[in-house]
Amino acid sequence: MPLQQLIRRQIEAAGGWLSFDRFMASALYAPQLGYYSAESPKLGQMPQSGSDFVTAPELSPWFGKTLGNSVREALHQTKTQHIWEFGAGTGALALQMLQHLGDEVKSYTIVEVSAHLKAKQKQVLSAYLHKVTWADEWPSAIEGVVVGNEVLDAMPVRLLYRLKGVWHERGVVWAPDQQQLVWGDQITDARAPFDIAGNHDYLTETHPQVQAFIFSLAERLQKGAAFLIDYGFPEREYYHEQRSMGTLMCHQAHQSDTNPLVDVGHKDITAHVNFTDIALSAQNAGMNVLGYTSQAHFLINSGLLEPLVDASIAERAMAQKLIAEHEMGELFKVIALGVGEPWEPMGFDRGDRSHSL
Repeated sequence: MPLQQLIRRQIEAAGGWLSFDRFMASALYAPQLGYYSAESPKLGQMPQSGSDFVTAPELSPWFGKTLGNSVREALHQTKTQHIWEFGAGTGALALQMLQHLGDEVKSYTIVEVSAHLKAKQKQVLSAYLHKVTWADEWPSAIEGVVVGNEVLDAMPVRLLYRLKGVWHERGVVWAPDQQQLVWGDQITDARAPFDIAGNHDYLTETHPQVQAFIFSLAERLQKGAAFLIDYGFPEREYYHEQRSMGTLMCHQAHQSDTNPLVDVGHKDITAHVNFTDIALSAQNAGMNVLGYTSQAHFLINSGLLEPLVDASIAERAMAQKLIAEHEMGELFKVIALGVGEPWEPMGFDRGDRSHSL
């Protein structure tokens, strides 16, 4: 398997031990080999399609339309006409917002690292190619509204493991006798950002790549705002003493497992987001936290319910998944960041939880 051979060479070059964030970066993004570089469906509602997981825009078009209401407000508030989306998946969210916002959007730029997904997006957005452009990397400057739906959870994380009271960094090694990748732990001075009570064994993640993303966003966002949507918790919940197995998760054929060292390159690897970390990184970089709440509160505040009165039963059922507590409504959160004079977005009108960060 070429990807496994690549990772083996990386392990050898690193002296026999590879940090997990470097492994995860290769497993997901190695050119032509990583999960997001491979030509497989990835996103879809059912495993029969060959997909591995579903995101909100594929569940219901009302997700993009409702988010579009908050994006419209942000465009007006910041006096901009441009949208930037990071990791646009199938292009469904972009299509929903472009249809909803019409001429209020002058341009829509997608920053996408997957050539396969980029090709899919161009098909989905064929009617808007006069507005949509693609970028492979960060632009030098951004003016407009930035959107990221389930982008941060796929950024590589470091693994820290407290074993018998001693902190280790968990990485990946090659076991010649087993001819497979296995875990390897090294004693480290690194610690979780939150003091974890107890002396029990404890596995968790830290998020240097997410921090770097926020700092890069702050460096380039000259005028505008950002809405970041993902599953996760504030710091005190993320590093709760009972969350002793961490949040690392893999997704394949709409099934979940916790072993990223098996079927490398054939399944998604994710970790929940530490929203306190995002807020502090943003503030340290000079941005304002404009609001933080659950996806349910955000979508309801942004006007999800009113148009559903005239929707079909099937449309209502799918939209309900976006806000139901046992579906996506509570696990998923929304944080808004801005530059310049702070303002209060409609999505946080009721139920703002910024105080919990």
